[in-house]
Amino acid sequence: MRSVEKALKALGHPVIVTQDKNNVKNASGIILPGVGSFDVAVKSLRETTLESAIVESIAVGKPYLGICLGMQMLFEESEEGNSKGFGVLPGRAVRFNFKGHPMEKKLKVPHMGWNSIRISADCPIYKGVENGSMLYFVHSYYVEPKDESIVATTTEYGKDFVSSIYKGNIYGTQFHVEKSGDIGLKILDNFAKLCKKS
Repeated sequence: MRSVEKALKALGHPVIVTQDKNNVKNASGIILPGVGSFDVAVKSLRETTLESAIVESIAVGKPYLGICLGMQMLFEESEEGNSKGFGVLPGRAVRFNFKGHPMEKKLKVPHMGWNSIRISADCPIYKGVENGSMLYFVHSYYVEPKDESIVATTTEYGKDFVSSIYKGNIYGTQFHVEKSGDIGLKILDNFAKLCKKS
């Protein structure tokens, strides 16, 4: 969270880190970074009523960027836990499983490090970002959307997986933009500018 805050401030964008649902409702856009356990994160957001504030904000068209777990929670469920996700998007998060893969011993889980993205949609947060750009990943789970039209980028790690999604005002990245150098900063800057327009 602090890395995202510092990056946005360095780019000259005002940012508030909050657990107050009223701040969420009054914000021009929402970024939800996420690392850790699906169940713990969902439980925390429900107990603080932030989930309802986030879902309501998305419903009225406010720009939302979910990073890693912040994207996975948008979906209905995850293999990581028993809690239901936000259910904003149909689909689920699944764990990498390389059992029987020819490179099983070399494909470590979590997937960690720099990898390239293939941009498959005309997505506003990728304005000025080249196809094949390298971004930083740390994850064991990835999303499987039921609606393939929301896939914005894919990445190859033992198989092609969805590395970001885009639907209307909703954006999600499996990679960590806040740890992805100049390209990550460009993506954050593009998103922040969308928030100013909304």
